[in-house]
Amino acid sequence: MSSSEDEAPQPTGPVENAWSLKIPEFRPEDNPNGLLEESFFATLFPKYREKYLKECWPHVKKCLEEHHIRAELDLIEGSMVVKTTRKTWDPYIIIKARDMIRLLARSVPFEQAKRVLEDEVGCDVIQIGKICRNREKFVKRRQRLIGPNGATLKSIELLTNCYVLVQGNTVSALGPYRGLQYVREIVIDTMNNVHPIYNIKALMIKRELAKDPNLKNEDWTRFLPKFRNKNVKRKQPKKKVKKEYTPFPPPQPESKIDKQLASGEYFLKEDQKRAKKLKEREEKQKVAAKKQEEKRNKDFQPPPEEPKSKKAKPAEEGTLDVKKLKEKIRKINKKKVKS
Repeated sequence: MSSSEDEAPQPTGPVENAWSLKIPEFRPEDNPNGLLEESFFATLFPKYREKYLKECWPHVKKCLEEHHIRAELDLIEGSMVVKTTRKTWDPYIIIKARDMIRLLARSVPFEQAKRVLEDEVGCDVIQIGKICRNREKFVKRRQRLIGPNGATLKSIELLTNCYVLVQGNTVSALGPYRGLQYVREIVIDTMNNVHPIYNIKALMIKRELAKDPNLKNEDWTRFLPKFRNKNVKRKQPKKKVKKEYTPFPPPQPESKIDKQLASGEYFLKEDQKRAKKLKEREEKQKVAAKKQEEKRNKDFQPPPEEPKSKKAKPAEEGTLDVKKLKEKIRKINKKKVKS
């Protein structure tokens, strides 16, 4: 190292906060002989990323050439390859380049993906497709991670200082290593049916508690929210009705031959069986024809007569009205006289 500060010995004992340690910068003077062999990594990308990668590939090559890494794009096979060259002096830069093309394949824009080449920045691609097997639950929990209009995802980014992108069955995160741990924890808990708001609240509380020097060496669990799943309904076992114990087995059901033996049909000849079946069929046809005829004759039956109203009783038979008879005879005589 050139400066006196860099030559100062690093602490080797236990450290209170390991995250506060600064990573020493690796320079070309630290590795003057370069690398012994060529290393390369290849990554496949989906078809829908082909157009974007074709447009931004000159920028990718220019960015990697600054670190003496050669990049190749194969549109026929759908793959990206990064390789070391003779001028490459940083042995870990090829891993950083591999992470960069992995992020590009997972729909991360180039402006964000190139940040992974920095020393203080890392990346994590979390596979969430196999955590939840039910497709409907998987889609709901993934949407829960994004939140309405991306509000939940934005709050996670602000609290962890990471760039987070949900794409298909993966979640890509890019940022400081401490923040990547928080992101992975939140994502896995969300896919295991723990709402992300619990982890977001816990991060906000931890940030406020870290500002208080009095609570620095105390346990913070009493301040953090506790998740309780209240919606889980336990399946109650079905009540089985116990039958009375009997040492005897249940009676064997009668077979078709047993029924024929009981009715005597088994001993009949083929002609007799055929005649019996024919007779049964004719009887069924007669019964069906009778029902059909009754159904047709219903339309021709007269409606029921209404009961007659009570009227004055007629004159009794055997009694003769003399006055009416005299008037009738008089009228007949008058007609004869006139004629």
